[in-house]
Amino acid sequence: MRVLIAEKSHLAYVEQLRPALSSLELEWVASDDPLRLPALAADCQIWLGQPDLVAGLLRQGFKPQWLQSTWAGISPMLADDLPRDYLLSRAVGIFGQVMSEYVLCHMLAHERQLCAQHSAQIEKHWRSVMPPSLAGKRVLIVGCGDIGHSVAQFLAPFGVELYGVASQAREQSPFIRVAAMAQLASMAGQADYLINLLPDTPTTQDIYNAELFAQLKPSAVFINAGRGVAVVDADLVRALELNQLAGAVIDVCRVEPLPAGHIFWTAPRLLLTGHSSAPTLNTLMAQLFVSNLRRFMAGQALQGQVDFSRDY
Repeated sequence: MRVLIAEKSHLAYVEQLRPALSSLELEWVASDDPLRLPALAADCQIWLGQPDLVAGLLRQGFKPQWLQSTWAGISPMLADDLPRDYLLSRAVGIFGQVMSEYVLCHMLAHERQLCAQHSAQIEKHWRSVMPPSLAGKRVLIVGCGDIGHSVAQFLAPFGVELYGVASQAREQSPFIRVAAMAQLASMAGQADYLINLLPDTPTTQDIYNAELFAQLKPSAVFINAGRGVAVVDADLVRALELNQLAGAVIDVCRVEPLPAGHIFWTAPRLLLTGHSSAPTLNTLMAQLFVSNLRRFMAGQALQGQVDFSRDY
């Protein structure tokens, strides 16, 4: 059985996967060169790869029985001109720790006023301001799936009040309440931290708009580590200019890298982090692939198996 690895880290994946699956008769072919990949894809039943590379192969008429994405987001695979009659699984269960660290980092940086402290140091000004605590802060996580749930569990020991918004209302520990998307605006209006972790689907685009930002507390902080298309950029900048929220941390944008003239570069109290919130850790991704490969060969459901009718 031939396995195609279409990934910028293809050499590392081959090095880890070949010994881990030595008991199976597998032939490994790997590259991150879009010009070379079509020749390698022929007769490969299984693909492991990043969506921006493998989408090009699908568009050229190549198709696996099963594709394991190395990204949590699979937007490139959902284009209207691409097939959907194959097994596709997202990267799940491997981003919770790094995403949680990212969210907590920026929450603590805001509470401890690190930017103001650094500015004072540059000005040689002794700034002794007692910061508040995270304890008792209301945190609203929008997107309570695998990653959102991990972030909530990570934050719980810090004494925050955890609320969530998901496609449907449900009971889910450690959240106090998980509401449906229809309740987003009212829930956001009570949040000290509004954290977007939603995937990119037709129903999650442009939901952070002027109407929603107007509901926020002036002291609230918005963190977007989900998808850039969820935010109306001009509306966010305008809300910051009007002091409708205290600040924003933006990891994902509609166009990446962000164009030089984009309004985010000069927006007040907005921090850009360059799509670095939750990098794929090769070791964990390799472990997920091994687990899913055994499931695939046994005819079992895959971890992170995509429901094309729901776009995730």
